[in-house]
Amino acid sequence: MAQGRRVERVAALIRKEVSELMINGIRDERVHQGMVSITEVEVSGDLQHCKIFVSVFGEAQERDQVLEGLQAASGFLRGELGRRLQMRRAPEVVFQLDRGLERGTSVLGLLNRLEDERQERGEIPPGSDEELGSDEQPPG
Repeated sequence: MAQGRRVERVAALIRKEVSELMINGIRDERVHQGMVSITEVEVSGDLQHCKIFVSVFGEAQERDQVLEGLQAASGFLRGELGRRLQMRRAPEVVFQLDRGLERGTSVLGLLNRLEDERQERGEIPPGSDEELGSDEQPPG
């Protein structure tokens, strides 16, 4: 159990340090093209491998360039992580694009469109809040 806590702690430290390095340490212009945020960091149990999930706000071409820049800087990041975290062996860093925010936005868009269509047709599904009068309270 203590091993799991250590992995979580190292992942949190890696996230903090890589965020700092993305702002101040990486000089590659490709990394600074879009708005980049680290969404998650996964570290293997032996602390030798690290997946960093990033979300990039911008066009598809910008996302690809940002990812290329981050992959090119992964050797530099690995060395800096080893020095800053004082680890005997720094983990191998791999960046992956996190598409969770894109999916969430598209689902919200679909839900909003569905609601607009229902309002246009005048359909109110049973059990919705709009079905109740303004002075009625939901049961329960």
